[in-house]
Amino acid sequence: MLQVNGKEYAGVGKTVGNVVIEMNFDIRTIAVELNEEIVSKADYDSTTLKEGDVLEIVSFVGGG
Repeated sequence: MLQVNGKEYAGVGKTVGNVVIEMNFDIRTIAVELNEEIVSKADYDSTTLKEGDVLEIVSFVGGG
């Protein structure tokens, strides 16, 4: 198991890109942190998640 946004998630072996798609995030409006390190959008599909990883996905919302 790993954690995504503070909740357990069965995503070991998947890529960051897989998780972003599965969770219906818009890749254009998010930032991703894996184990306290920012993941570049260019690396989403090549970054494979391992047991115990902690993934935080932050979505930006416009407004004023």
